[in-house]
Amino acid sequence: MLPLLIISAYLIGSISMAIIICRALDLPDPRTQGSNNPGATNVLRIGGKKAAAATLVGDGLKGFVPVAIGQYLGLETQALALIALGAFLGHVYPIFFGFKGGKGVATFIGSLLALSYFAGLAFIVTWLFVAKVLKISSLSALIATLLTPLYFYLITVNIEATFIVGILCLWIFYTHKSNIKRMLSGEEDSIKS
Repeated sequence: MLPLLIISAYLIGSISMAIIICRALDLPDPRTQGSNNPGATNVLRIGGKKAAAATLVGDGLKGFVPVAIGQYLGLETQALALIALGAFLGHVYPIFFGFKGGKGVATFIGSLLALSYFAGLAFIVTWLFVAKVLKISSLSALIATLLTPLYFYLITVNIEATFIVGILCLWIFYTHKSNIKRMLSGEEDSIKS
């Protein structure tokens, strides 16, 4: 059953909310505008707050729903973490869109909220605090991501699931490598008030 759930999570993760929402609102394809990334931050640039919020919620649900289904079926936390990994990989490498997807933060947050509500909440609070202070979205996400394995372990005391969450966090750093380069060169965009 677990392999089927992981594959299903991957397929759900592969549905690009940014592309669907931009098409529905007659906006440009997010893969060809702004940062060329099909994610909520880029949709904010090209379509405004409502389109970005819809993308953020949709991408979050892609992570939340598969993990919540696994919970309903009574799976253990490490199995749920593997389902979260499947959804995340679907978002980053979507089979429906040539394996070129987004950076995975919203899908990760959604799955984290289902895995451990308090760990997900700790991520969100950290992101909001750092964003308020430093005004750089990607840096806020990376700092929250860096702290997440610690949050997750302190809350769940599950080393196997924490290891899988740690892999997800490392992958988020990998998907943000271009942002990291821009930050190091002082070229990363700041959050507009």
